[in-house]
Amino acid sequence: MPKGFIEIESELCKDCKLCISICPLKLIESSNRMNQKGYHPAYFTEKDLKEEDRRCTGCSLCAISCPEIAVEVFRA
Repeated sequence: MPKGFIEIESELCKDCKLCISICPLKLIESSNRMNQKGYHPAYFTEKDLKEEDRRCTGCSLCAISCPEIAVEVFRA
């Protein structure tokens, strides 16, 4: 199974939760902190894991669904 990784630009995120709802592995959640615009941005729950421990496949559904283009996908 391919491995992936995403980065979410927290200042672009408006907490619409589309990426959260579409992630098949539920690896994206809303942050407790607010960005400069007053939104609770989404964050990638596997951000601090080593590549071999990640479950993200880099399917890009989160990036495709993001209306603010705040998600960048990387595939190994």
